[in-house]
Amino acid sequence: MLGIVLVQPLFTRSHLGSQTRTETHMAAQIRTWTAQYMPDDSFRGHFEFGLKYERLNFEFFSRVFAQVDPQEIIAWVRDAPTGTYARRTAFFYEWFTGTTLDLPDTAANVGYVDALDAALYLTCARPENSKRWKVRQNLPGTRSYCPLVYLGPKKERGWVYDVRAGVERLNSTYGMDLLRRSAVWLTLKESRASFAIEHEQDQNDRVKRFAAAIGELSGRMEAPLSHEGLASLQNAILGAAVLRLGIRQSPVFVGQSSFHGQVVHYIAPPPTAVEDMLQGLRDFEQRTRGLDTVARTAALSFAFVYLHPLSDGNGRVHRFLLNHLLAADGLVPASIIIPVSATIAGSPAGRAEYDRVLESFSRPLMRRYEGSYHFGSTQVYPDGVPSDFHFTADQDALHAWRYLDLTQHVHYVNALLQATVEHEMAQEASTLRDNDAARQAIKQLVELPDADADRIIASLRTNGWTVSGKLRRDLPALFAPDGRLQHLQDPIVQAVKQAFTAHNGAENSDFF
Repeated sequence: MLGIVLVQPLFTRSHLGSQTRTETHMAAQIRTWTAQYMPDDSFRGHFEFGLKYERLNFEFFSRVFAQVDPQEIIAWVRDAPTGTYARRTAFFYEWFTGTTLDLPDTAANVGYVDALDAALYLTCARPENSKRWKVRQNLPGTRSYCPLVYLGPKKERGWVYDVRAGVERLNSTYGMDLLRRSAVWLTLKESRASFAIEHEQDQNDRVKRFAAAIGELSGRMEAPLSHEGLASLQNAILGAAVLRLGIRQSPVFVGQSSFHGQVVHYIAPPPTAVEDMLQGLRDFEQRTRGLDTVARTAALSFAFVYLHPLSDGNGRVHRFLLNHLLAADGLVPASIIIPVSATIAGSPAGRAEYDRVLESFSRPLMRRYEGSYHFGSTQVYPDGVPSDFHFTADQDALHAWRYLDLTQHVHYVNALLQATVEHEMAQEASTLRDNDAARQAIKQLVELPDADADRIIASLRTNGWTVSGKLRRDLPALFAPDGRLQHLQDPIVQAVKQAFTAHNGAENSDFF
């Protein structure tokens, strides 16, 4: 009817058939309806049908309301001034367009209805009443930036991971003291893995700096998305020897060079929209604060990376936000780091899955606008960045950038957190516990510094419980054939092996 082309297609596809039926997949839902459900072939008929029976798509709303004749909505409301769907449509029209319809306010005796079904979607924590339409304004964001997350009926949320309960099970098994000690190593591991994702794992000083920032700031920043908060994060993560800091004022794309020129994988919103959208993201954070859900954490962190508001460090801040929000919302103690980057970078499959979820938005965006960018004349932008990149569809793409659907990203983060808590963290805590037991067992046999005990443990584990030539050279008193304490070699080997094999992984059974 309106010739609308979407970046993210409608999730629900409805068609006529002999019986009502629903088939749901991760990428789409196919719904079959009998003839009695056929709506009137008009804007009013189809839009009301969509509100009633289909999953919402805010990019679609934004594009529709930019094109539809407002008289269509005015006539609908005049015909049904108290109708739930007419009022919600009028509310959405004014919210998305910022234009007031030529209609009186809804009568005072009409009951309120939710803008978004709070039983199905991520909404704000404290809705406001729109007296004009008698609609509870519970959208999670603002017109500037409002990602949408479909959670589904509560009875179908088996995919939602209770990260708080997962960490509590670790605490019950290993104790908080052991978890805090393992967090020190996991923080460094998270930092190193985060740089590995950026293909910069050899930057040891920067790795240590990022680890320190995670340990110091995660869960402890009141406003990480403010200008001051982002500046603190950039300084803490990137250090002083960085060419450009602050909010970007130039175009940016994610891509790579090839023999045939630049390959563009993603185009971020234009610099003219960054400040407005960043404020929208702050509003999203404020409006959803208090929900303490992984959905809020996932949506905020991925919305940040798609906005790409910083001159440098966007990816690392995106992954920092995952940990920060979990702690700030009380889902995990501030002293505990969930090393999600280690899970992402720990295997080719982990990296591929992370890339796949990022591409769930970037790929359709690039398909939609593949003929709308080029490299041409160079322009120097207010932040001093010279760029020859030109994108000619900024205004059209804002419908997608502002109102992207992050449902798939929320599913991904739930699975990522579960894998990290139940495997990465459980394994680290188990190893540290067993190392403590092995060190104590060695000291029951011989007096020596912790560093030497740890060297013995690491060598025996690496070499399959056999004494290496290097270990014989490093500690000849214990391991050389003519060593003064050589008679303790076999008891030490057996003690260390026993410490690491005593549990046989049984302590992890609760996590699977």
